Amino acid sequence: MRPQPSGHPPPPRPIPRAGVVELRVRYCECDPMGVAHHSAYIPWLEVGRTELLRASGLSYAQLEQRGLLLAVVKLEIRYRAPARYDDLIAVHTHVTGGGRARINHAYEVRRAADSAMLAVASSTLACLDAHGKPQPLPDWLTAAAHVELRDSPDLAQLKQPGQPDQPNR
Repeated sequence: MRPQPSGHPPPPRPIPRAGVVELRVRYCECDPMGVAHHSAYIPWLEVGRTELLRASGLSYAQLEQRGLLLAVVKLEIRYRAPARYDDLIAVHTHVTGGGRARINHAYEVRRAADSAMLAVASSTLACLDAHGKPQPLPDWLTAAAHVELRDSPDLAQLKQPGQPDQPNR
């Protein structure tokens, strides 16, 4: 395997554009009525992203060892139907694009038994260095993740700690 200009070899296999992971709704994730709490969906989405990366032969721990941190900077969830205690759910995760310093994902959370749509979501992950500063995604990662870069100044648009929120222009 030939090292890339960044000095890091690419992952053993390309990161799939989409993946599915099945999870069981646990009792501790539910309210007294047996309905999964809205906050339970966030870790489910993270499992979907993590397993999608792992399918390429890489883990988030390995990215961190290479000095790359991927931080969630935007997350949207639309709840469609309740997940209930002991439901088997399928989290469908898709890489939808990105930019110089970000990767976008889309998700569908479905009940496995009947494919009912429980939630749809999207997230944006920013690429940071070990000091928390935005950095461009390495070429080997964008190629492996099938991220089509857009000509946008993402690095400048990422909010730094202590800066006020600014509307996108």
